Amino acid sequence: MTAVGAAPVEPIVDSHVHIWDLSKIRPPWMTGSGLDRPARWAEYREASAGMDVAKAVYLEIDVAPADHPLEARLAIELCRDPSNAFVAAVIGGRPADETFRDYIAPLAKEPEVKGVRQVLHGETPAGTCLRPEFVRGVRLLGELGLSFDLCLRHADLPDAAKLIEAAPGTSFVLDHCGNPPVFGDLSAWKKDVDRIAKFPNVVGKVSGIVSQAKGRAWSDDDLAPVVLHMLEAFGPDRVMFGGDWPVCTLGAPLGAWAASLKRITADRPEAERRKLWHDNAVKAYRLT
Repeated sequence: MTAVGAAPVEPIVDSHVHIWDLSKIRPPWMTGSGLDRPARWAEYREASAGMDVAKAVYLEIDVAPADHPLEARLAIELCRDPSNAFVAAVIGGRPADETFRDYIAPLAKEPEVKGVRQVLHGETPAGTCLRPEFVRGVRLLGELGLSFDLCLRHADLPDAAKLIEAAPGTSFVLDHCGNPPVFGDLSAWKKDVDRIAKFPNVVGKVSGIVSQAKGRAWSDDDLAPVVLHMLEAFGPDRVMFGGDWPVCTLGAPLGAWAASLKRITADRPEAERRKLWHDNAVKAYRLT
């Protein structure tokens, strides 16, 4: 693809940004990750220079469960600081924990807190999200007016569909396009995404795919099949851009990923591009 992408017709909402100050909190996975460096507002502002990011959403950083209250407090403080673009947070949590209600119910009253995420890939056993206590916790999020971000292996997308079906009163966000094998066979992923997209309470986040490059050469043509299928499956009203900074830098700078997405979607109608880059994130995360 060589077309020059048109600039977004509205300022951007970046629906997926990881922020950490390692002097205050340190995720256990950080050492050896290639990301063991500061990732604060100052660094994000520099990385997103020229992108016209009007609003940003903090995404939890997979801290140790004992640090969830600290992370939540830091995220709320970040969103209350008028000197930056952050207006909302998706915080970490363990829906299956016995103490989950006690943890999340007070936080649900904080206007900055919009949802919860538990990373379900890596060492998390398959089927974790279908445990009865996990489903119960996810249903609770819906009762509290919070959403749940799905971040799991593409092989576990059928489990995600079952979870969504079991919690119809909860809104879901499918992070990172469902983590497809960007440089592999997409056929099973496409079928699973199609199934998930049939549920009206799910929004697809176009994010997290360029990080799979990890040093290899890539082009718009590598990412386009994933992006275009997400747009086709979810439709123009249920897809939103996410930068996934700084994790995206494992494959490309934030600006390069955003520029690629602009080119891939350049032939889309102006109204659809506005929804992808701005409007749908405002709606999905209930931003003000």
